[in-house]
Amino acid sequence: MTELNPLAKAEAAVTEAETNTVAVQLALAAVELAKTAQAQQQAPACQHHHQAQEFNAKKWWTIGGLAIVGGCVACALAMAFAVAMVAIAIGATCATGCLLILRSLWADIQKRK
Repeated sequence: MTELNPLAKAEAAVTEAETNTVAVQLALAAVELAKTAQAQQQAPACQHHHQAQEFNAKKWWTIGGLAIVGGCVACALAMAFAVAMVAIAIGATCATGCLLILRSLWADIQKRK
C-alpha cells in the first residue's frame, strides 16, 4: 500500500466527512490554501530581466523646486485674494454707513419742508 502525503490524507479526511459543519468548511479552506501555496511554489520564476534604474538627483531637485515655487505662488495668490476680500468688506461697510447717514439726512430735510 502506498503511503499518502499529508495533503492527500487531509483531503481524503475532509471528503469523507458526513456533515458540512464549520470545522469541515475550515478544513476545506485549509486544504485549498495548501493547494494554492503548493502551486505557487511550483510556478516558474519570471524570465525577463529587470533593469536597475540609476537615481537621478537632478530630476528630483527639479520636481521639488517646482513644487516649492508652485506652493509659494499659490500662497501669494491666496493672500492677495484675502486682502482683496477684506478691502471689499470694508468698502461695503463704509458704503452702507454712508447710505444710512444720507437717508437720515434726507428724511430730516423732508420733515422741515
